[in-house]
Amino acid sequence: MSDTWEPVDPADDGEDSLDDIGSFEADDADIDEAADDAGEAALAAALAAARTEFGDFEADLGELMRPGGEHSGMPVLAVVGRPNVGKSTLVNRMIGRREAVTEDVPGVTRDRVTYEAEWNGRRFILIDTGGWDRKARGMGALVAAQAERAINEADAVLFIVDAKVGPTDIDEAVVQVLRKAGKPVLLVANKVDDEATELEAASLWSLGLGEPHTVSALHGRGAGDLLDAAVAMLPENGAGLSRQGGPRRVALLGKPNVGKSSLLNQLAGGERVVVDSVAGTTVDPVDELIELKGTWWWFVDTAGIRRRAREASGHEYYATLRTQAALDRAEVAIVLVDASAPLSEQDVRIIHMVIEAGRAMVLAFNKWDLTDEERRKYLEREIDRDLVQVPWAPRVNISARTGRHVDRLTGAIEAALEGWETRVGTGRLNQFIKELTDAHPHPLRGGRQPRILFGAQVQVGPPTFALFTTGFLEAGYRRFIERRLREEFGFEGTPIRLVMRVREKRSRRK
Repeated sequence: MSDTWEPVDPADDGEDSLDDIGSFEADDADIDEAADDAGEAALAAALAAARTEFGDFEADLGELMRPGGEHSGMPVLAVVGRPNVGKSTLVNRMIGRREAVTEDVPGVTRDRVTYEAEWNGRRFILIDTGGWDRKARGMGALVAAQAERAINEADAVLFIVDAKVGPTDIDEAVVQVLRKAGKPVLLVANKVDDEATELEAASLWSLGLGEPHTVSALHGRGAGDLLDAAVAMLPENGAGLSRQGGPRRVALLGKPNVGKSSLLNQLAGGERVVVDSVAGTTVDPVDELIELKGTWWWFVDTAGIRRRAREASGHEYYATLRTQAALDRAEVAIVLVDASAPLSEQDVRIIHMVIEAGRAMVLAFNKWDLTDEERRKYLEREIDRDLVQVPWAPRVNISARTGRHVDRLTGAIEAALEGWETRVGTGRLNQFIKELTDAHPHPLRGGRQPRILFGAQVQVGPPTFALFTTGFLEAGYRRFIERRLREEFGFEGTPIRLVMRVREKRSRRK
């Protein structure tokens, strides 16, 4: 039997129901009860045809289950310090993976970014912050403000100092803020790569925060002892909420300077992330738990994607990879498009990235307050020309700066998620396939006409349909099936995946 399965990765909705297709033999009685007469007849005929051609095929229709589990009350540990002391490098060391963006220039991290970590069985939330300089102006001042907010939200603080430089005026200013906050503080002397530097770290006693814990974030020296000390000062229950399970996850995607951070601040009702007219202000994905109309959501502000990952360099390259990872962890993506400027190739590329990831999608045309009637007329033409493949995505015209129609995003997100998790019963699906193929059979291909013997929805999130066929279905016919599926069952706001299992050509009997 020749397999032509396309890759299917998204998780299932966790329901173990009749339509999950665990074993058709065992579920025949349930199917008879659940399906109407037409669906029952279509299903029975499809099962008989498929078993005749494929034999025992039910084992090929297993599903993945969505992992659950919500963890509230996790302790929160903030990592603060002046620019370029190695905070993000230390965060990567503590979480055991290279997730925080690092580069050998100051100011790469600008927002406060949360990660989940575990050490010796203790789970906690780690907040990486931008470099702190109280004398900074412009964006630097915004970054410092985000670091202060991280301290207020944390249960304990790691204060990172460069052991090779020693205490500075900025370090002493940070100490004053830490004392006012009244949170437990652990002084960390970073860049201690050898015993000589360890002796130099003794000068940090002058900061009045007790003995400095020496560590080399780059090489891992002393990291285990530091984690032991950090976990020991964390409370059993803290103010954090795990991102696993619980609220649904929404990723904000778009080109640089399209307004993603402004939208997040508008939704959060405050200055949650740094906003600047300079493109590329956000580097790390930034999570924020936001309540909208009585429902909590995890919103993730991502770095603006200005080019393909392989064409980027430096911290921009890693920021692009982390944006992709944030999308993979999300369930729905809001793709922001600048309505005041022509649609670009990059806008279309980002939309296709969401489709390839199999996530629900909402298109938000931002900066609507900057468009006039003429621009809106051209925009409709651009949408008809460039976004013809995504007519199913809900569209909302907004202004993140003024808040215009931002409240409409909630309904669009909910509609997209509903479509993303829509499931069609097996009997009803096979009745639909029979009626469709009877009225519009596949064109002849090489003198033969491929037939669909049986269909089943094998996944939701996104809706994925397995088709058992006597031959390969052409791309145009698969698009036709998808279009008719949408007309019949909805699936607003979600891509649809069709996977095929083609019957192996039989050898002639002797």
